Amino acid sequence: MPVSAALALAALSLAIWLYLLLGRGFFWLPRVAPPAPLPECWPAVVAIVPARNEAAVIGETLASLLQQDYPGHFSVVLVDDHSDDGTAEMARRAAETLGKADRFTVLGARALPPRWTGKLWALAEGVRQVEERGEAPELLLFTDADIAHHRSNLRELVARLEGGRRDLVSLMVLLRCQSRAERFLIPAFVFFFAMLYPFAWSNDPRRATAAAAGGCVLLRRSAYLGIGGFAAIKDALIDDCALARAVKSQGGGIWLGLTRQVRSLRPYPAIADIWRMVARTAYAQLGYSPVLLAGTVLGLAATYLAPVGLLFAGGRAAWLAGAAWAAMTLAYLPMVRFYGISPLWAPLLPGTALVYLAATIDSARRHWRGVGGEWKGRAQWRSQS
Repeated sequence: MPVSAALALAALSLAIWLYLLLGRGFFWLPRVAPPAPLPECWPAVVAIVPARNEAAVIGETLASLLQQDYPGHFSVVLVDDHSDDGTAEMARRAAETLGKADRFTVLGARALPPRWTGKLWALAEGVRQVEERGEAPELLLFTDADIAHHRSNLRELVARLEGGRRDLVSLMVLLRCQSRAERFLIPAFVFFFAMLYPFAWSNDPRRATAAAAGGCVLLRRSAYLGIGGFAAIKDALIDDCALARAVKSQGGGIWLGLTRQVRSLRPYPAIADIWRMVARTAYAQLGYSPVLLAGTVLGLAATYLAPVGLLFAGGRAAWLAGAAWAAMTLAYLPMVRFYGISPLWAPLLPGTALVYLAATIDSARRHWRGVGGEWKGRAQWRSQS
């Protein structure tokens, strides 16, 4: 590479990281918000849990939900999305063991129709069947079947929603970070998400940015009906952010925060497991656009890979590249510390980004082959074509 081109690229990389550090809502500083003031009254809540082949974790998830210390009326509905591993039976057994069967119901989802993603269809089926039973809860808690909630989580979510007069509140739960693959890739997953959707911007009603984390979402039923229900976003693979955009576009207040107390139970023992998670939705994030894919490849290369490669360029280019890598490490370090792993993982972000870049390209390849959005043996996007 010519010296002038190397110098220009190194300067661009450093400029990008200075902008990310100072001009993007300080997304790189993970903060856990303090509890909100308790409301005067506690509205009725129904939790809807979509589950497809989750027998291994559903017992712990339901135990955490059914033992919530919520002062108002609260019940849990599990929507069995055509499981073949005994998920429904395990769920009923868990509720009976806890003595909470009176607050728990298992419902079955009908066959997935065209142009719906599986999770949104299961959630919509849950809401529909709850309403057909004559229930009209003020609040709906949508939570995944692999999430463990601490005992006061629902109380705190409701307090934040009511105290802030919001329509949607959501938590980015603490993902598992135990295997080497998880330590290498999981903190970066949250880091990249926060970079795309700075939480401070999403929570600001004056900004268009809108995001939620689908593992734990509390939503006003009136807001759900106001956007037209899940039918309005039925084909969205990144359903949580699509829901947040729909609510915010109608003038509803939204809030997204980090937590250490609500945990994901899903393990990712190997890089391939995380690769599949990323490849499932990465190309959808780019709007299935080859042009945006090409731009993303170039952008990620300039942002994450160039600082490493240009260290060997010599001269001022090497110094600028080193400064860019240092800024990158500085930005990533707080998320590494948030996940309680060694700071030595922070300088490895270029390698982590390379894996995510390759998974994004693979996401496009899967889409072009007609198997995009595959989850638990079902290619979501194929059903929409």
